[in-house]
Amino acid sequence: MPRFLHLIKRDSPPLTADILARQLQESEAEVIVVLLDGAAPPLPAGVAVKRLGADLDHDKLLDLIFESDHVVTW
Repeated sequence: MPRFLHLIKRDSPPLTADILARQLQESEAEVIVVLLDGAAPPLPAGVAVKRLGADLDHDKLLDLIFESDHVVTW
């Protein structure tokens, strides 16, 4: 099962939600979004959402990065 990790900032492009939706359609894909700097973009249903600071500290974020197959920064 591929794991996609997206690190999203406040100024991420609108195309982000489209990419996430396409990745969710892949068979057994896991899509995780980490919101940075107070980002709050519209996200498709099925995406696991975490906030840096509230849900994750930097050590846990680093663990997520190394556990993921694909890491995308926006």
